[in-house]
Amino acid sequence: MRPLLLPLHGIGGRQDLPIPFSLAVGGAAVAIALSFVILALAWRSPKYRGNASGKPLPAAITRTVDAGWFRWIVRLVGLATFLYAMVSLLFGVDRLTNPIFGFIYILVWVGLVPISIALGPVWRTLNPLRTIHLLLCKALRQPPSKGLLELPSWLGLWPATLGIFAFTWLELVAPDRATIPVLQAWMALYVVITLFGAILFGDRWFSTGDPFEVYASLMARLSPWGRRTDGALVVRRPLENLDGLKAQPGLVGMVAALLGSTAYDGFSNSSAWIGWAQNTDYSMTLLGTCALIAFILFVLVTYSGATLLAGRLSHTSRRALPGLFAHSVVPIVLGYVVAHYMTLFILEGQRTLIYLSDPLSNGANVFGTGLLAVNTGITNHSGTIAVIQVLAVVGGHLLGVISAHDRAVALFPRQRALVGQVPLLVVMVGYTMGGLLLLFSS
Repeated sequence: MRPLLLPLHGIGGRQDLPIPFSLAVGGAAVAIALSFVILALAWRSPKYRGNASGKPLPAAITRTVDAGWFRWIVRLVGLATFLYAMVSLLFGVDRLTNPIFGFIYILVWVGLVPISIALGPVWRTLNPLRTIHLLLCKALRQPPSKGLLELPSWLGLWPATLGIFAFTWLELVAPDRATIPVLQAWMALYVVITLFGAILFGDRWFSTGDPFEVYASLMARLSPWGRRTDGALVVRRPLENLDGLKAQPGLVGMVAALLGSTAYDGFSNSSAWIGWAQNTDYSMTLLGTCALIAFILFVLVTYSGATLLAGRLSHTSRRALPGLFAHSVVPIVLGYVVAHYMTLFILEGQRTLIYLSDPLSNGANVFGTGLLAVNTGITNHSGTIAVIQVLAVVGGHLLGVISAHDRAVALFPRQRALVGQVPLLVVMVGYTMGGLLLLFSS
């Protein structure tokens, strides 16, 4: 994420931890392994009911959320925000003071996580491209669900997975990615492909082909809000909400792309990688592209291999297991996002909101925030930030272990449920140690 002004890992390093870094890594690995032992003793039958669970919210809240007028207010807020930002993209100056860089890389990409966890799957309604498609369908008097073709079931989330890879490549690898022409080209492709897919397959395309909506929907599975199978709006435990995530083609690829790209982000900022890459005869773009692909494939292969081995050890059909356990990787992705991007979101998010008052960099002050300064007080608490980063990584893995354990005792024969989880446990311990090493690499 080098388009931005503050280094991603500049706040909170291994020297800021209250204990030696080696002890923190070892303690994290022990905590993950110990949690497995505790679960094995205390959690011997499945406790989560997924989409069938939840306590209904008051009827007035459900009526408001489901009301057409309320949904249109949310849609129009999303559309107006998008169109306002596009003014900066299409007519703004090609400088880092242009708010479009922070809007896309920070407020949208990183901000999707907290907004989805706080409000649930709200991006489905906020998504400006959904609203544009809906308005086009209303103008043509066509139902938005109707497309020219049927969406193949085998396609699953693979289009969105490719979209996630394309965006993370833009964000982390692409040359001149902090320039207006490059961002304009990517956004044009994203808008055209997404709207063309919606015309071709109907509005179902957004939930399978729009990378931002799919990402937001995955993160929303860790919110306390959800829909019960009878349609009621309910509050439920976040991990129970996560348990309702259905396996489908491309889901494993999606979580691998999210986790692998975040891991590569940490690796690409290390002095060892930068020093080596700059001293080779190959371009940084080529090396970065290969490394990004390698990180994503590493997660895909190690996770899939662990679940397939789990099926073999538990004497269970192995083919569907990677998809059935993929939900357990979502909390790990969340932990990595918090650890890597928390300070970036707080500091550069403020800067972006200030710049948004002047979309054309001509001295305007639309929202009255143009003369404000970034509050950098968080930089005085590097020790606290380092601890939060470690806790985020470890906490994400602990939640992943719990989710995987509940699914294992539901799927595997009781006498083989524990031994079947060992490969996944080993992989998660490895991810924990590797994640901390990459996060605090120097």
